[in-house]
Amino acid sequence: MKELVNKPKSLSIIERKWWHAATVYQIYPRSFCDSNGDGIGDIPGIIGRLDYLQSLGVTVLWLSPIYKSPMDDNGYDISDYQNIADEFGTLADFDKLVAEARQRGIGILLDLVVNHTSDEHPWFVESRGSRESRLRDFYIWRPPSADGGPPNDLTSSFGGSAWTLDPRTGEYYLHLFSRRQPDLNWKNPEVRSEIYRMMNWWLDRGIAGFRMDVIDLIGKEVDAGITADGPHLHDYLQEMNRETFGERDVLTVGEAWSATPDSALLYSGRDRRELSMVFQFEYVTQSWDETHGKWRPKPVDLVKLKAVLGKWQHALAEDGWNSLFWGNHDLPRAVSRYGDATGYHVESAKMLATVLHLMKGTPFIYQGEEIGMTNVSFTSLNQYKDIETLNMHRLHVEAGLSTEDFIRGANESGRDNARTPMQWSADPHGGFTTGSPWIEVNPNYATLNAASQVSDDRSIWAHYRELVSLRKQHPVIVYGRYQAWLDHHPDVFVYTRTLDDEELLVIANFTPRTITIELPDELHRRGRPLISNYSPVGEVGETLGLGPYEAFALLSSRLAP
Repeated sequence: MKELVNKPKSLSIIERKWWHAATVYQIYPRSFCDSNGDGIGDIPGIIGRLDYLQSLGVTVLWLSPIYKSPMDDNGYDISDYQNIADEFGTLADFDKLVAEARQRGIGILLDLVVNHTSDEHPWFVESRGSRESRLRDFYIWRPPSADGGPPNDLTSSFGGSAWTLDPRTGEYYLHLFSRRQPDLNWKNPEVRSEIYRMMNWWLDRGIAGFRMDVIDLIGKEVDAGITADGPHLHDYLQEMNRETFGERDVLTVGEAWSATPDSALLYSGRDRRELSMVFQFEYVTQSWDETHGKWRPKPVDLVKLKAVLGKWQHALAEDGWNSLFWGNHDLPRAVSRYGDATGYHVESAKMLATVLHLMKGTPFIYQGEEIGMTNVSFTSLNQYKDIETLNMHRLHVEAGLSTEDFIRGANESGRDNARTPMQWSADPHGGFTTGSPWIEVNPNYATLNAASQVSDDRSIWAHYRELVSLRKQHPVIVYGRYQAWLDHHPDVFVYTRTLDDEELLVIANFTPRTITIELPDELHRRGRPLISNYSPVGEVGETLGLGPYEAFALLSSRLAP
């Protein structure tokens, strides 16, 4: 990949990488664009939208899994690592996508699941054949406990026990997710060798790197009850780096729900040979209910949100690297969770983008976020397709929660919110397909769609495009030192980014009210209005009035009088 910013006059000790100034766009292929009318998005559909993505300015496309799969968990259950699911296309289609994207200055990041496979993967089919199978040790098998039950009390992230009894051999196999997603045994060097061989096969096809699904689980010690951050996790990742991408100029991002600022440096610190960065979810989980988790989310507490984001900014200020995101395929729509999807939809969507994209780290846009797509309001359980949601409904009802209450929580936090089809136009099904979509399109597609925004300079889409462009133009956005201000203010998010003689001031109102705030002397300045979702702001004094969800960035010289 080419360098994307001019070299700044001075840098911290962080080694400069092409992906520091990149913006990544995540595609959920099943829901992005359907080219053949079968109701499922596909690779040719992605190819047909590359000009749209190039116009937006993104330089990396992260594709959720496209490998061959029975789709028990929409592709996160892989049955053949070196083939493409029929509904998505062919390897020839994929190679064309890589080539067409490269012509537009865009790299392809593959989503790789190596913690587990599908139960239809040939490895597992042979492993479960008998206790003497040569691949038995590719997975994690244990005899029943003394009472004939599961080996221990480990639970699945999708609900229930993490162990399923296989009647053919009388032993239990581990699955930290669906029972159709058996966990691989990373202690087995043959497993690791096969995975590395496969990764190199994809890298040789010209991809820009990998997003590594639940990578913090591969070092598990199940007999000790340890799932995340096992004692050999980082040994495995260092070996993976040596055997695959370590000498290649690619991007690697690890999904690590257990990550802390300290452990993030184990993954991506300058003295480590592991990954480029990790996804951390501390700010996501802090607003979950202590009992019901994400199914009963708490209102967003801005002071706590700022504290977590600031903690990560400072922890990785001179080592490692932050990933920046509001949403993904597992999370609710950003404007519905953190903004105002009804009263101030456009303003709050732009505000959220401004705050995120001007922080230090690599920003990730989840498909549809750039047009402000919102959560969907399903009314019946039959409308949901997500295995986690359906499993959790059963468990919550068994625990005494009504279906109506569960649906209310699912409409706030369920994964299907992010998986409704991309809203391209006001055509039937939002222009996503000419057939019947695999999951319903959000009914607001008639007024909320890409076609209505790409030619409107005041649209959410235009605001995202400007932010992506600014990151390429201004080293202070990429490498500037982050400093938070007004940490305990409940309504505003204020921070500066400083590099050499330049300082960027970012101020955002997180409320639907017009407010007035007092600013410390250090923030009084005149400068260049860089971006705003209201009128441009070129000067800030002792007091500042902000409209509902107003956000702006002001670029100034520290040497100015």
